Formats: sequence, C-alpha cells, structure tokens
Amino acid sequence: MASTPQHPLPSGFGARTTAREVLEGIDLSGRLAVVTGGYSGLGLETVRALAHAGAHVVVPARRREHAEQTLAEVAREGEGVDGFGAVEVDGMDLGDLGSVRAFADRFAVSRRSIDLLINNAAVMANPETRVGPGWESQFATNHLGHYALTNLLWPALATGDGARVVALSSTGHKLSPIRWDDVMWEHGYDKWQAYGQAKTANSLFAVHLDARGQDEGVRAFAAHPGGIMTPLQRHLPREEMIANGWMDEEGNVDERFKTPEQGASTSTWAATSPQLDGMGGVYCEDCDIAEPTDVGGPTERTSGVDAHAIDPEQAARLWTLSAELTGLDALRR
Repeated sequence: MASTPQHPLPSGFGARTTAREVLEGIDLSGRLAVVTGGYSGLGLETVRALAHAGAHVVVPARRREHAEQTLAEVAREGEGVDGFGAVEVDGMDLGDLGSVRAFADRFAVSRRSIDLLINNAAVMANPETRVGPGWESQFATNHLGHYALTNLLWPALATGDGARVVALSSTGHKLSPIRWDDVMWEHGYDKWQAYGQAKTANSLFAVHLDARGQDEGVRAFAAHPGGIMTPLQRHLPREEMIANGWMDEEGNVDERFKTPEQGASTSTWAATSPQLDGMGGVYCEDCDIAEPTDVGGPTERTSGVDAHAIDPEQAARLWTLSAELTGLDALRR
C-alpha cells in the first residue's frame, strides 16, 4: 500500500487560484463526475468548472427542482462552448439513507462508470437536529450520508479509469476529534464542536478509503476549501458572523475570505490534477497538499491538518463504526 507524504508538492497554485485555472489544459471529455451539493456555493462553481472542461456532471440534489433551475443556467452558459459537458440532476437527501440508496440504484441502472466523486454537500453549525434513526444531523449528513453514497456507488467507481473521491473537510476539523464516547451528541450539544467532529470524519474517511481502495485503482483525498461566504452559513446569525470577524457591521466580508470560484479550486484540483497521480489519503488546502499543523504556532487554528484528522487507526475505527451504523461496507475483505 503506497503512502503519500502529508507535505506540499509544491503544486504551483495557491489560495487565490480558481477552479477554472487548475483545469487549464485538462480535457475531461468522456469523464463522468458526481458532485453532491452541486447547485449552490462551492458545489455550483465546481460543476461549472468541470463541465467547462468537458466532463459530464451528475448532481444528486435534495432540492431537485431548485437544482434543475439553477443548473439549466449553467447549461445555457455552455451552449456553443466546444467540449462543454452535460449536466444532469437527480434527487437525493444525504440525511435519508433510503434516499441515498434510491439514487445509487437509479444510477446503477445506467451502467456507467464514475471517474470523479466530489462529496461536497454539507450543513454547518445548525441547531440540534436529528435525522434517520436519531442521528445527529451534521455527522449524519456530512459524513454518514457520503459514506453510504460512496459505498453504494463503489461498483461504478471501481470500474472507472483511476477514479478519485474527494471529501470536503475544513479547518473546522480542528474544533473536535471524533467523540467516541458520544458521537451522536446524546448528552449535550455544541453546534461548532459537532461541526468539527463531522469535518474530522470527512478527513478520516478519505484516509481509510484511500488505504482500502487503491488496490482497485481508486484514490481519495480530503480538501479544505478555505473561508468563503456561501449558503453554508445559513444557520448563523449575522451578529455571530460579525463577532467572529467574518464581516463588519455594514456586511463587508473580511478580505481573508475567498470567492466561491477560488473556494472550489482545491477540491477540483484534488479530483483532477495529474500532479496527484499515484497519490492519495492526504488532506489538501490552497490547491496543494497541506502541511501538518504547526502546533503552538501562529497558524495553528487557520492552516495545516491536525494529527487526529489523518490518523490511520482513527480512520479505520471510524470506518468500522460507519459500517455498523449504515449496514454498508463495499470494501469488506
């Protein structure tokens, strides 16, 4: 099993690179991508960039009608653009495993292979909510829903030509490791620590998926997009965002934040860059492999990846728990 160092390449790109820029010179014609949450925020910019490079993009969407309306505009943008790929929409709710299974079953009927799976959709810092059999919604939606989707789509990934899976994590992972004694927050709830646990889970998922999947030609990466103002912040009061320094009293967003086009670049780079051929299982940021966190340093909270989010033993333990909770493990040996 090949292990990729958690260290920048360097890639030649940076924090302000856009998704279109990382795809310059890359032809995705004939490639099929699945992008969850691909109809708003970062997901929409990811779909736009992939389609512009020629990929056929499938967007499973909880709000299907809204997604169809939004992505119809993307398709119109591509009319007359040589190589612009098709975009199709299907229904799926990551918080409902029955819905995830139904989407995967419909996709299987088409007998298509998947080259790129970008697990982009997420909820952040929402009030305590229970889904499915009483699961905490951030862990369930951000992690378990994507875990189930990836396992159910595994036959299509394994028959792809060197498929890649990208899990959207964030610096939120620094807020909490996996709370093994209370994963579902049954004893008190903290919206930010719950978000942190879910983002840690996204990173650990990529670590173990890569370890298990590379023998079948599938590699996996975790990606931190950076700070961006998108509908992901819909559960946050304006006062809280001002207090956090994300915007001022007039609503002007802090200059440290990226645009959605810039925010979509790291996951797009991880999914497509030839620089990553033969690599996987690493956490990426700013269109490169991230450094481990400089513990105690000035960037400890804002950059790098904490050890708990890339620990192989923690990743294997999380995979086992996820398999038990969902009843799915396509990579069982």
